Amino acid sequence: MKKLFAVPTINGKLCAHFGHCERFAVIETEDQKILNTEYLTPPVHQPGTYPRFLASKGVSTIISGGMGMKAQDIFAQNNIEVFMGINSEIPEHLVEQYLADQLVSGDNLCDH
Repeated sequence: MKKLFAVPTINGKLCAHFGHCERFAVIETEDQKILNTEYLTPPVHQPGTYPRFLASKGVSTIISGGMGMKAQDIFAQNNIEVFMGINSEIPEHLVEQYLADQLVSGDNLCDH
């Protein structure tokens, strides 16, 4: 089964704060293997814009350092799984950890 992951990035690694990213790494997987990574430039940031943008792309899981409550609520409304409290790393490594059941959520790194 195919699944799309999104990872907010800055300088090619996970950005600690979801709303401050430069681009999203959108990673397509099937049968526990990475098929493709595409980097997407998000629209201008406004509250709620990024979650709606990712939902429109078919993302089913977001891996992030932290995000505000509004973003979390919109993801929940769209049945998108959220993994937060993740430290900076190359997006593909994070997805590989997820696929191997080794990705562990931590505290929301967003301070507001």
